[in-house]
Amino acid sequence: MMADPETLSPTTVLQRVERLAESRQTLVDEVGKAIVGQREAIDMMLIALLCRGHVLLHGVPGLGKTLMARTLAAALDLQFGRVQFTPDLMPSDIVGAEMVETDAAGGSPTLKFVPGPVFTNFLLADEINRTPPKTQSALLEAMAEQTVSVAGQTHVLKPPFFVVATQNPIEMEGTYPLPEAQVDRFMFNVRIEYPSLDEETRILKETTVAAVPDVRPVMSRREILELQTIVRDVPIADDVIRFAARLVAATRPSADDAMHRRLGLADDPAGRVRSYVAYGASPRAGQSLVLASKARAILDGRPHVNFDDVVAVAPAVLRHRVVMNFHARADDVDSDRLIADLIGGLSREPVR
Repeated sequence: MMADPETLSPTTVLQRVERLAESRQTLVDEVGKAIVGQREAIDMMLIALLCRGHVLLHGVPGLGKTLMARTLAAALDLQFGRVQFTPDLMPSDIVGAEMVETDAAGGSPTLKFVPGPVFTNFLLADEINRTPPKTQSALLEAMAEQTVSVAGQTHVLKPPFFVVATQNPIEMEGTYPLPEAQVDRFMFNVRIEYPSLDEETRILKETTVAAVPDVRPVMSRREILELQTIVRDVPIADDVIRFAARLVAATRPSADDAMHRRLGLADDPAGRVRSYVAYGASPRAGQSLVLASKARAILDGRPHVNFDDVVAVAPAVLRHRVVMNFHARADDVDSDRLIADLIGGLSREPVR
């Protein structure tokens, strides 16, 4: 039996981190049997899982988002569930419902809770924006609290509980905008881009033959739970935390020029932030930045966090939490571009 993560010695923790770094490449190789490329997306999903977070995969249909999630679940040996979101989907189709059960002996009917597909370890919410907001929000409690409440009863989900949702571009026919509260529950918004010419050539070659890839488990559920605890104990310097806090604060249009100077920003991006941003990132974004940086560090085999970890995860953490206004759309400025400008202008020297 594995030791309780809370009682692991520093030496054992270091061994676990080193083993994770070794397992990372094996995991990528296993997922690579079915998925060509998309290394960043795979890493981001693994980081979010280690942080007990959730991931929104954004991209046009046909890029392998569903296959990527299913393959990763197999490589992690996690129970996999899938919900295909459609316009007529009801909340009970996700979380479950109480059903009337009749006793075969002729007794009084009783109510029995029938769990929905959310009762799994790895849930794929496929095309989440093809269902109305009422049904989308059925996942809110499960994602935030790892519980489901039905008819006054609370049911606990078995850990780990990890949601990967796929989203089509909102301009496509038959889609609904995701409510801000729902979007903010996702730790990362990962954009799935078109493959390169070489990658697409491999895809065409490897997916048009009879052979079916055999993906083997690389980690166990117990190892994942252990690593989720270890992540929170990874040391991080105060200057790195302050850098993350300054980056989050810089996204807020309420900050004036003086505030941006105190944040240590080069030039003067305050005008752009006030011109193009409707709402900036909340402290929850900062929490996600720090946790994701810790997970990225141990994924690289390092028992400490550096500035580069924060920079690497910042776009996926912030792009869906920085809400751009109509001026930004008119000037073709998206959140990724603004975040890149803020990162480039933010000094890594201590600012007090």
